[in-house]
Amino acid sequence: MGKKDAIVYKYFKRVFEDYQVLVAVNPIDLTGVELIIHPDEKVEKTDMQFDEDIYEDLEVDEFKESSPLEFQLYMKKDFFERKAD
Repeated sequence: MGKKDAIVYKYFKRVFEDYQVLVAVNPIDLTGVELIIHPDEKVEKTDMQFDEDIYEDLEVDEFKESSPLEFQLYMKKDFFERKAD
């Protein structure tokens, strides 16, 4: 098990009227991923580099802590989708 495998990310979520945003933050190096879930269930993924104020910024923007499971399911969504032949 490598050092990166032992990192416990922090997960946050905010639901807007017609989409939602999920954020995973690596608390050690402040990198992470932002997922935007559109109304049609399309998932937009962006790799992020945060600053030391990320937790305060998320709180001001009304993000709440959320489930790592929900984040990972959306992150892997394309893996589970089957395409019609």
